Amino acid sequence: QGDGVLEASIAENKASLKRTHTEVWSDSPNPHDRKRIDNCPVGLKNVGNTCWFSAVIQVGTLVCNPCIYNVVLGQKSHDNVNNGWRTFIMNLPFMQELRNLFSLMVGSKRKYVDPSRAVEILKDAFKSSESQQQDVSEFTHKLLDWLEDAFQMKCMCVEGEKPKNPMVELFYGRFLAVGVLEGKKFENTEMFGQYPLQVNGFKDLHECLEAAMIEGEIESLHSAENSARSGQEHWFTELPPVLTFELSRFEFNQALGRPEKIHNKLEFPSMLYMDRYMDRNREVTRIKREEIRRLKEHLTLLQQRLERYLSYGSGPKRFPLADVLQYAMEFASSKPVCTSPVEDIDTSQESLSPSESSGQASGPPTVPPVAQSHRVPLHKPFTQSRLPPDLPMHPAPRHITEEELRVLESCLHRWRSEVENDTRDLQGSITRIHRTVEVMYADKSMMQVPYRLHAVLVHEGQANAGHYWAYIYDPHQRCWMKYNDISVTKSSWEELVRDSFGGYRNASAYCLMYINDKKPFLIEEEFDKETGQILSGMDKLPPDLKQYVKEDNEMFDKEIEEWDVLQARKAQQEKLALAAAAAAAASAASSTSTSSSSPQPMSIESSPPDNCYVSMQAIKLEYSRLLRLAQDDAAPGIDFRLQHIIVYLIQNQAPKKILERTLLTQFADRNLAFDERCKSIMNVARSKLDLIKPEEVNIDEYEMWHQDYRNFRETTIFMITGLELFQKNNFVEALMYLIYAYQYNKELLLKGLYRGHNEELLGHYRRQCLLKLNEQAAAMFESTEEVEVTIGLGIMNELVVPCIPLLLVHDTERDLLAVEDMRNRWCSYLGQEMEANLQEKLTDFLPKLLDCSTEIKSFHDPPKLPTYSTLELCERFSRTVAALNKRHAEGR
Repeated sequence: QGDGVLEASIAENKASLKRTHTEVWSDSPNPHDRKRIDNCPVGLKNVGNTCWFSAVIQVGTLVCNPCIYNVVLGQKSHDNVNNGWRTFIMNLPFMQELRNLFSLMVGSKRKYVDPSRAVEILKDAFKSSESQQQDVSEFTHKLLDWLEDAFQMKCMCVEGEKPKNPMVELFYGRFLAVGVLEGKKFENTEMFGQYPLQVNGFKDLHECLEAAMIEGEIESLHSAENSARSGQEHWFTELPPVLTFELSRFEFNQALGRPEKIHNKLEFPSMLYMDRYMDRNREVTRIKREEIRRLKEHLTLLQQRLERYLSYGSGPKRFPLADVLQYAMEFASSKPVCTSPVEDIDTSQESLSPSESSGQASGPPTVPPVAQSHRVPLHKPFTQSRLPPDLPMHPAPRHITEEELRVLESCLHRWRSEVENDTRDLQGSITRIHRTVEVMYADKSMMQVPYRLHAVLVHEGQANAGHYWAYIYDPHQRCWMKYNDISVTKSSWEELVRDSFGGYRNASAYCLMYINDKKPFLIEEEFDKETGQILSGMDKLPPDLKQYVKEDNEMFDKEIEEWDVLQARKAQQEKLALAAAAAAAASAASSTSTSSSSPQPMSIESSPPDNCYVSMQAIKLEYSRLLRLAQDDAAPGIDFRLQHIIVYLIQNQAPKKILERTLLTQFADRNLAFDERCKSIMNVARSKLDLIKPEEVNIDEYEMWHQDYRNFRETTIFMITGLELFQKNNFVEALMYLIYAYQYNKELLLKGLYRGHNEELLGHYRRQCLLKLNEQAAAMFESTEEVEVTIGLGIMNELVVPCIPLLLVHDTERDLLAVEDMRNRWCSYLGQEMEANLQEKLTDFLPKLLDCSTEIKSFHDPPKLPTYSTLELCERFSRTVAALNKRHAEGR
């Protein structure tokens, strides 16, 4: 293709490559695909690296319903605030857009809504460029601050007693800092919102909390003496209804000079009891902490003792002591031998090598006779087929008396039994201590402050890039929901654990939201104060937002209506074409005297001469025309199967009754009754359909054939779209269409040769598309620019690597060669000098590329397909094939 085309392709696809596979590439042209299903939650469109925004906003709208709504939706844009204050507060535009966004998420008819306006305002506020991903923690803090400011602004207009700020009441708590600073004791009360926790070095949430609540050395806090030590404890005096933990999973790598994400596993419970961290339980907790500390010290000693039993020896290699004693007993019990294991080996002249024997015959020996007599002979496996009969298979004592053996066996048996008992006792003690520590806070007095997990925000990727989504518990459906940009689906605790705990792929939780389990009103439905009825949907909105949502829904309804009119017009054009063919067939039938020469594979019987007879002849003539199409060789760029289902059925040898019912159903359509001749044909087709008995046509088989034809058309659209994009050098988007076209086509071809398209053609372009992307990504990697390298590796990780198993599983020679070429391209970098960060990225990436597994891992969803009429599909097919032939003729 040339460097110019490749560079153009790189430039064309840069923007889309910065998104992950879960993000939106483009809206479906069919508005029905974007229609909200029942009361399913509304998603948010990703408008370019905004999955962080979607995750936080979804949690904000749903985790604390109705409190967030009351703050945001109740804050009108025309509040009576003086102009000076309005100028000072810079977050008003964002709050207005947030109101609009929240209201659409409540009452929209769309499956997902567009947050572009709110995102643009945020970008200005953060002073960040379009290509940078926002710091999600910073954004979350900023969102809470702005919501709090918005309510304070509203309070400025309220006369009399100012209401409490619900944002403070909802998200903020207080803790008491008790400590010693350079020998002086102090106590401070502080407010907190999101409570930060370090993850590195801890196995669960409680360990993180324990570490966060104690800083430095605190022994002096509990002693009467004042020392110079410094340290402090945190004790919660007031917990917020919504308790948010910010998990810090990033640390700065001094060697590489950049932040890195920590992927260690960190468990957290669905029910969290906060009693041990409350100020009122300070003394009880200190006693328990001291007991746990003592137990853990004892546990460390026991584990050290156990390690000496399980890893015994003074050298680099160590073994369980019980096994060592067992091996010693086995050696002592072996049959004694009196000879060396090498004494029975043949040491005669025959055992010497030819060179040695020839050397002795032709000249003086090279080795003195004395030294020669002491040479250790070698066992020759080809001249001496087995070991001497006296040589034992395993080492054994040269000599041992019965008395020695009896004493040694007695000692070894006794010692081994003692070691095994000691090991069991140590393991039992360790297990009991672990259990004691686990249940230390399990008594009822320390389970009075329950918090239930309600939302988890997840990040997948590295420190400088990645994808965000959220899990939120739905108390009404009693299940977890996964909010992934426009996709809102039911999930499970198992999926949440897999994605959130860490240690699996590169995904882990970075924020946890717990709700006070004794305050269920936080997630309960709102009620009308006057009627007492539950408020849902639009009822929750103030009048101005009801009107806003109503207008947006009307626009969407109009879009659906226009789409339906367009599709109806296309369908009408197809039916007009069919009606014209029927009228022509009827005209031909009325002007001919016989139809005996027409092929009649179907069981449609002749009728008495009149309009009915003419109608039957018209149907038969149409069938004859379609039969000729099925039997003729089509010109390049023409596929008669796309023109009519009957051609597809004939070429695939469908049963005659299936053909008959399909053809009659086509003519029985009421929309074809344009004139008397067409009405006559329609009535005859209907009457013939009525005569077909249920047992004559298997309805399931009939539906199966028609579904296969729909699949064939869908595969054709995938193929055409992929080939069109490939010809435009848009390899990124072309790949998914070609991948699915190949897979669907292969499933069709398993049923018959004419069920699908040319498999070799699709395989060729699928292969070429992957090779082009591989070359494109390699060129980006060679540029050594950070952004280019990241995008290039993104192409490989998100697109190329997941597709390689598809090539390996079919095991065709050309596919295997393509995979080998792609791998060789990247392996060629191993011997080259490059910067440390590039070398590190290459080292991380290569194992994925070289993985020989044929297991199909997580993959992109199929792209959305537009709807085409038969005429449009045939024209596009013809144009695409003609363009391919032209490229082939030009040698491309």
